[in-house]
Amino acid sequence: MADKPESDTSRHFLRQWIEADHAAGLTGGEVVTRFPPEPNGYIHIGHAKAICVDFGMAELFGGSCHLRLDDTNPAKETDEYAENIKNDIRWLGFRWSGAGDGAEPGFWNASNMFDRMYEIAENLIRAGQAYCCNLTQEEWKEYRGVPERPGRPSPSRDTDPERNLRIFHEMRDGKYADGEWCLRAKIDMSSPNIHFRDPVLYRIRHVPHYHLGDKWCVYPMYDFAHPIEDALEGVTHSMCTLEFEVHRPLYDWVVDRLDEMGMLVVRNGVKIRPRQREFARLNLTYTVMSKRLLLQLVSEGRVSGWDDPRMPTVCGMRRRGFTPGAVREFCDRVGVSKVESTSDPVLLEWCVREDLNRTAHRRMAVLDPVKLVIENFDGVREVETPNNPLDESAGVRRIPFSREIWIDRADFQENPEKKFFRLGPDREVRLRGACIVKCIGYEKDAEGRVSLIRCTWDEGSWGGNAPDGRKVKGTIHWVDAATGVKAEVRLYDRLFLDPDPMKDGPDGFLKYLNPDSLKAVAAYVEPALADARGGERFQFERTGYFVADEKDSRPGVPVFNRTVTLKDSYKPA
Repeated sequence: MADKPESDTSRHFLRQWIEADHAAGLTGGEVVTRFPPEPNGYIHIGHAKAICVDFGMAELFGGSCHLRLDDTNPAKETDEYAENIKNDIRWLGFRWSGAGDGAEPGFWNASNMFDRMYEIAENLIRAGQAYCCNLTQEEWKEYRGVPERPGRPSPSRDTDPERNLRIFHEMRDGKYADGEWCLRAKIDMSSPNIHFRDPVLYRIRHVPHYHLGDKWCVYPMYDFAHPIEDALEGVTHSMCTLEFEVHRPLYDWVVDRLDEMGMLVVRNGVKIRPRQREFARLNLTYTVMSKRLLLQLVSEGRVSGWDDPRMPTVCGMRRRGFTPGAVREFCDRVGVSKVESTSDPVLLEWCVREDLNRTAHRRMAVLDPVKLVIENFDGVREVETPNNPLDESAGVRRIPFSREIWIDRADFQENPEKKFFRLGPDREVRLRGACIVKCIGYEKDAEGRVSLIRCTWDEGSWGGNAPDGRKVKGTIHWVDAATGVKAEVRLYDRLFLDPDPMKDGPDGFLKYLNPDSLKAVAAYVEPALADARGGERFQFERTGYFVADEKDSRPGVPVFNRTVTLKDSYKPA
């Protein structure tokens, strides 16, 4: 992204905010951002936008971006999720850098800061700024009140710090059950911001942590851990999605307490005070973005896994054949705003087409094959054609051609419609790069489907032009029957039929699943595709863009996933 020309969307409000802070000397000479995913699922296209913002802003200012695994909730976090987050960020083309909490530059585990967080919580208790509370969640709702009316203080709110320290240590030592006690900040029970009314800082969870095992049975809440992590890492700018805007006063409160404790990082003589700003998340029609609901699709077998090409996950998009550049271009075109909006997948697909049109090698594949026999053709010839007409350096390939070929069933009609310019009885068509043929007859099977087409070729038309200069409107693709390779081709479509599958709430989205979101067909492809490597992308001429499946495709037995069709109606602004 560093080499990409500046676009209008890159002058967004977050960039202006960072520019002003940097110019004012508030960064200590280095802009430091962070991307803090929780390792409780695979990251998706919404996270990709945040990645582009966090890493992109650091690159723009010559700073560093940390990757922090925010593993403060042990119930759903795993090493599998953690490693795949790393893989997906690398695939998108970004690298974390700067200070780290171990041997890997720029990489942090929030759980490695648990000792420091617990110490900070103890300091808050000693200062009378936090207390242990044993109200149940239902009871707390009554005490907390509503934004329009002040809440009531917990009966434990003004208890002695020494008592609270004792209970807090007993919580850590496993004396109490989940939910029996929690640690609350003592802030403002009359604040109109409900998140500022004595929020929970620590809760009891008797669940092993994937990274630390059974070391802890108390865990910090995200709103407490997040500003501490930013401060201890020396992050200058913390960029979050809009739902965290109402949490910002608590973020600042925690940073203020760290400042009082003398725990802020000093860089080049400047005390680094992290600051938070929020931007609109990326939303897509025909898609669900909740990791909980995506996990439900996986666990119920509605899709084949997190990397199913119909999923909005980064690994799913990679397996679908999307390119990192196209995903980044899409995020750039969506832009950064303070206003929530929803994008249409056709914009993402347009970005993919633009990228693959420049880079993908062309190949011929017949997805619904019917055999065509050229009665007066003998021997074997070769058709020479460019791998990519937009890139001379891609070279050319030679394709075998003989008297029996496969063509697509849709390229023949027994009774051609008015504007159908392909093959029909007594009609001519050009075979891509080869010659002109004329249909002289056809056969049907027992079910009434055309099973064989008989043609003759104009022997002066090799190369595709008629010797007498007559115009032949139709050109179709083909695969040589003798050397063509059988392949499985998976035709993917949208996973949901409705633009808003969440319109009936999280319990109703499954009824909008598209039963035809995946169709597998037995196809024939040209010989050059026989040994396609997993992840190789191609344009199947006249059909669409496809990728060799990275899990199931094997040499000699290729499997291809459709990335996108060749055209749509989208016109970029």
